[in-house]
Amino acid sequence: MKIRIFYFLFCVLFLFSCRKENKHSVNFYYWKSKVAIGETEKKYFTQLHSQKLYIRVFDVDKTTENAPSPIAKIDSFNSAVLQTEYIPVIFITNRTVENLPKANITQLAQRIHQLTDQILSQSGISGYNEIQLDCDWTPSTRENYFFLIKELKSVSKKKLSCTLRLHQIKYKDKTGIPPVDKGYLMCYATSDPTEKSDRNTILNMDLLKDYLSTINSYPLAFDVALPLYSWGIVTNHLGKIRLINGLTTEELENKKFVKISENKYKSTEDQFLHSLYLNKDFTIDVETISPKLLAEAKEYLSIKINKPYDIVYYHLDNSFLQHFTLEDLQ
Repeated sequence: MKIRIFYFLFCVLFLFSCRKENKHSVNFYYWKSKVAIGETEKKYFTQLHSQKLYIRVFDVDKTTENAPSPIAKIDSFNSAVLQTEYIPVIFITNRTVENLPKANITQLAQRIHQLTDQILSQSGISGYNEIQLDCDWTPSTRENYFFLIKELKSVSKKKLSCTLRLHQIKYKDKTGIPPVDKGYLMCYATSDPTEKSDRNTILNMDLLKDYLSTINSYPLAFDVALPLYSWGIVTNHLGKIRLINGLTTEELENKKFVKISENKYKSTEDQFLHSLYLNKDFTIDVETISPKLLAEAKEYLSIKINKPYDIVYYHLDNSFLQHFTLEDLQ
């Protein structure tokens, strides 16, 4: 009996120690049109031993002529500021590929590859191994989007990866499995911020657990993307809602706003905020990711997912990083 008890305790301690030592490599997204990596960003990147920076190079959307066009292109930048592997990310709106003829999709793949090459070359990046696409595709656009992936992989001769939104995981039978080498599981934006709700729409643990209930049956290798960002949900006099990405509570701690509850403010005058015009008495709810909430999400994922994965934080920006210690992000 004593031998059995000893053996049982040994196994428990062994499994526990293995889980404790299960570290995930940490990398970052960079999502600004003007690249400006300062000392704080470099400190976090280097001290967390990050090896990859997933940098958004441009978006693709339909223009007034109803043709796909690149927008919000980043300026060329000094890639030597970080000793890292740069991985270009292209955001593509769902409507871009909707009802697009196959010949146009082939042309789009060629243009994406050419522009990506051009931007990276101008920034001193002579070679790269992977292209990542970010698109909230749906059952109605999956065929065209997957064809775009195949065409881009063919023309670029690169590894192709893409983001995976939570609904694309839960409803994989409808949305399909993208023909990529790897996916990046977006564990944020768990609900629509324009719909009135008391829950944190960036990351709600109950919703995250529901969406990922069958994650271990997903037939694609993936890493995990976790949020560090914040946003402001602006409500006008008629109850209509607009979103301000990247808004922090620090920006509202002045005489132009009055705090009416935890993380909720009211405009005291007519003014602009992040290029959005506010009238007096518009309300702003600021949603953030706390170190505690981030730790809860990381612990859940570490227990839930039964395969190795890296963590990619969204995103490398001083205004968000300052709310976390290095230990919070390890």
